[in-house]
Amino acid sequence: MFDKVLIANRGEIAVRIARTCRDLDVPSVAIYSDVDAEAKHVDVCDEGVHLPGVSPTDTYLKTASVLEAARTSGAQAIHPGYGFLSENADFAEAVIGAGLAWVGPPPDATRALGDKIKARQLAEKAGVPVVPGISDPVEDIALIESFGDKHGFPVAIKAAGGGGGRGLKVAHSKDEVREAFDAARRGAEAYFGSREVFVERYLEAPKHLEVQILSPAPGEAMWLGVRDCSLQRRHQKLIEETPPALYADRLAEMGAAATKLANACGYVNAGTVEMLADTNGDFYFLEVNARLQVEHTVTEEVTGIDLVAAQLKIASGDPLGFDQSFISNNIRGHSIECRINAEDPARGFIPTPGRIASYKEPEGLGIRVDAGYREGDEIPAAYDSLLAKVITRGIDREEARQRMVRALRDMKVEGVQTTIPAHLALLEAPEFIAGTHTTRTVEDGHALDAIEEEAAAETTDEAVLMVEGRAVRLWNPAMATSATAAVHGGVAGGALVAPMQGTILKVLVEEGQTVEPGDALVILEAMKMETVISATTSGTVQAVLVTAGDTATAGQVVVEVE
Repeated sequence: MFDKVLIANRGEIAVRIARTCRDLDVPSVAIYSDVDAEAKHVDVCDEGVHLPGVSPTDTYLKTASVLEAARTSGAQAIHPGYGFLSENADFAEAVIGAGLAWVGPPPDATRALGDKIKARQLAEKAGVPVVPGISDPVEDIALIESFGDKHGFPVAIKAAGGGGGRGLKVAHSKDEVREAFDAARRGAEAYFGSREVFVERYLEAPKHLEVQILSPAPGEAMWLGVRDCSLQRRHQKLIEETPPALYADRLAEMGAAATKLANACGYVNAGTVEMLADTNGDFYFLEVNARLQVEHTVTEEVTGIDLVAAQLKIASGDPLGFDQSFISNNIRGHSIECRINAEDPARGFIPTPGRIASYKEPEGLGIRVDAGYREGDEIPAAYDSLLAKVITRGIDREEARQRMVRALRDMKVEGVQTTIPAHLALLEAPEFIAGTHTTRTVEDGHALDAIEEEAAAETTDEAVLMVEGRAVRLWNPAMATSATAAVHGGVAGGALVAPMQGTILKVLVEEGQTVEPGDALVILEAMKMETVISATTSGTVQAVLVTAGDTATAGQVVVEVE
């Protein structure tokens, strides 16, 4: 085992990895930005290294700084957690090239699976079922229209480098193909640096299932059960569970398909093979997440296996101490996870960064909390809004569900809005209780109606946010129901601001350009939804303060018009 491990992440996952390091008697090293100096993950780790700056590109995503932190701290290995650099094959190569151990899959496997077109082709070659589609880059709109005519609409247009719904747009008819194609390419370029997209038949209301894999060496992949992650909003998972309430007779088949794919690309370490299942129980390959998943906790609860410890053992060359037979014979009970984000579900799940005034975690049998914050901590606007994960375990699904309801009612978070009201509503929804929920349950169902109606009653058409003493007109909650919401975000003096934290997908104007009210200036992507920031008055663009790919914070001025 390693003498010291650097954790190239922050928040709850960094805390979770540090605790396993402590169980293994391995010192851990935290990295932290300016705003994370007093963060929980820094306190939990044995030592910390400061990365000057705030934005992810200046800190947690800066390869040279992370490698220098490992060198100066004397770490032998780097664990990336999830997000940030966890699926960056170039970073993994840089880690290995620096003489450090990479706690993750080989860079070549990550590359093969990170390109969704190549991953789809690999799945086809390995005999894993795939959704009907075009397994080559598509540049001709007519080709997409022809595919839709043959296989039926809707069709999904996906970024080749995408995942988790980023760079994914849906055309429900031939008339929507061009707009969806352009939007998907914008997202692909902004997020992944490539405009390549491919096309698949879009399954409108499938189950989203995923197989946890673990491979100690090439060709030795094992599967540790199947999770149901179907409750989502804009492809953001809200509640995950294992095992799925349905498809018990197909789970072994899914596991076999997942390990076949993993072995075909020489996969090593932990990962997840994601699939979609239709109403008949037929399943199709979706993508591979070549890293630890947020929801790995529920698998740990039913298998008793510490997946982070397994990752570290594989990376250090130590034996795991178990095999597929042990796993298959020791899966017990049911587990559910709720992701508690600092977001307001009543207002389209808009992020609500700020200081946690009061915080109390639930306790009791079968309850686990993985948290990245404490009472008094500030949740920064610069990063993901995940505050904590609540995980419950029961003898069966209903016991795990009832324990989750109790746990969420007992959990107290004051100072910021959280997703807890949405979780409670969804846990009591008839579709979830029956296990028939799909990826469309949250968007198309009525479980959150009461929450959204209450917010709408309290909000005028022109909601107001104070930014540096100026009144900023923001979006109406009703806009959250559309895939593309037009936002008139003007402030005094002609400055246009981002109404929420997000990624700048495209800048549509340049300095000196004349604009009219309603003209689109900037396209922002937040929470998997495109938001158009448009002009509120006639004038000339005086300054453009963002470029495609930038992360904008709520209230940040993006364009000035006079």
